[in-house]
Amino acid sequence: MIVAAGSGTVLAGAMLGLILGLGVTLVLSRLPGVRRRDLAARVDPYLRRSRSSSLFDAPAAPSRSRAVIENLFGPVAVRLLGVLERLTGGQEQLQRRLLLSGRRTSTDSFRIEQVVFGAIGLLAGVGIALAAIGLRGASPLMGMLIVLIGAVSGVLLRDYLLGVEITRRASRMARELPTIADLLALAVAAGESPIAAMERVARSSRGTLPDEFAATVADIRSGASVSQALMSLGDRTPLHALGRFGEGVAVAIERGTPLADVLRAQAQDAREEAKRDLMEMAGRREVVMMIPVVFLVLPLVIVFAVFPGLAVLEITL
Repeated sequence: MIVAAGSGTVLAGAMLGLILGLGVTLVLSRLPGVRRRDLAARVDPYLRRSRSSSLFDAPAAPSRSRAVIENLFGPVAVRLLGVLERLTGGQEQLQRRLLLSGRRTSTDSFRIEQVVFGAIGLLAGVGIALAAIGLRGASPLMGMLIVLIGAVSGVLLRDYLLGVEITRRASRMARELPTIADLLALAVAAGESPIAAMERVARSSRGTLPDEFAATVADIRSGASVSQALMSLGDRTPLHALGRFGEGVAVAIERGTPLADVLRAQAQDAREEAKRDLMEMAGRREVVMMIPVVFLVLPLVIVFAVFPGLAVLEITL
């Protein structure tokens, strides 16, 4: 009995030691300095478009989501997606707008979001239609019209929100462009090449525009020329001033113009354009501010001016 108990203890100790050794081996094998890195992991830092994406990321299948919907709902989904394309533009136009908004999702994913928004609008329309029929005694035809308006409004709302994303991204880039151009000018004046200057700005800055410069550096290192990468910078951003900035820098590099002076001039132009936009916004807000003056303040002034005279006339009569 004593021998059996001793052998059981030895076996349990051996098992625990084996498990401990296996765990230590697995932990050590996953340490950064021990495990081997493949070629994609070594090249990835030099071709990274931003801090969260890489050229080696597997692209989302553009037709997988569409195929799932078509398999689930059949011809109804095909007709519904066709109606969405006719309402909000074709495939190429939507892909262009998604690129301008900075979204890396496929067009089919956006169409699914539109379908979800349309379904929410449909449910809201059903609720409003039932309330109108039950409380106001509206006709069923009016209820169907309300449901249809709710569904279409949900689809158009998602498209409108995409336009809002593009506008906000353009405004963020407009605010960041003068500072980024000055940083590039300082780096180039200090003796760095244009690519190294863009890489430094992308690495040391935070914002929408530094991520685009990181993507430009990734395009250059993946084989594109500097001029092509700078030209494509304006194609994938909603800010027209950034397109002119890329063209100006590309022409300066091709012709050998002092790049620091060009970058300073570009920064000054961006600031002047920001001032013009601010003045235009102030002009539009001035017109809007006239609404409470005309419809609220002015009627009160007229009442206070006319009321004493009316009171005097009533006393005289």
